[in-house]
Amino acid sequence: MLSHETIWSAIDKLAERHQLTPSGLARRAGLDPTSFNKSKRIGPDGRMRWPSTESIAKVLEATGATIDQFMGFIQSGPKGMHMPDGAFPPQSGSIPLLGFAQAGSGGFFDDGGFPAGQGWDLVEFPASPERKAGVYALEVQGESMMPLYRDGDVLIVEPGAQVRRGDRVVVKTRDGEVMAKVLTRQTPKGIELLSLNPEHPNRNLDMAQVEWIARIIWASQ
Repeated sequence: MLSHETIWSAIDKLAERHQLTPSGLARRAGLDPTSFNKSKRIGPDGRMRWPSTESIAKVLEATGATIDQFMGFIQSGPKGMHMPDGAFPPQSGSIPLLGFAQAGSGGFFDDGGFPAGQGWDLVEFPASPERKAGVYALEVQGESMMPLYRDGDVLIVEPGAQVRRGDRVVVKTRDGEVMAKVLTRQTPKGIELLSLNPEHPNRNLDMAQVEWIARIIWASQ
């Protein structure tokens, strides 16, 4: 069955078959590297974004795959949220955990803000397998998020999820800064963020400065 989920799953499987991330597959096909990122599959207004037939034709040409092979990936259906080659493998009953200080350095996330690479710990998170797919945990370090979040609190983050005004989010800038804020406004050009700690300033960022933004779905207290 052709659906938004199965089409994107087929692209993920094609990338995996050729030992590529979705970004790597887009590059090989001569497309914008972010074309297949998880964050690009749902628009800011919540509407589903579909890959164009031109994009699919280009990835088939770039990989040498046939349309029959691609349709086979579609018919096999999704196997949960795809984690790119080299990403943190799914674990039963647990999700990846990383400290905020480490999150600002390179190698821990793919282009869509999903966990990748080495150096992650594990933390238990009781949820359905579907809910756990792709989510990860960040451990608060220091007092910059007081009084809402304290040193040692764990934030469960869902990358690629639609974010709305008033959501608590984690944002990573292209300069490597990672921050937890409240999203107060989002436009195609930028975002406005409210600081959780009144002693720290609010932030206005151009979208060109934002590497990824992920919604906080749970926090330990």
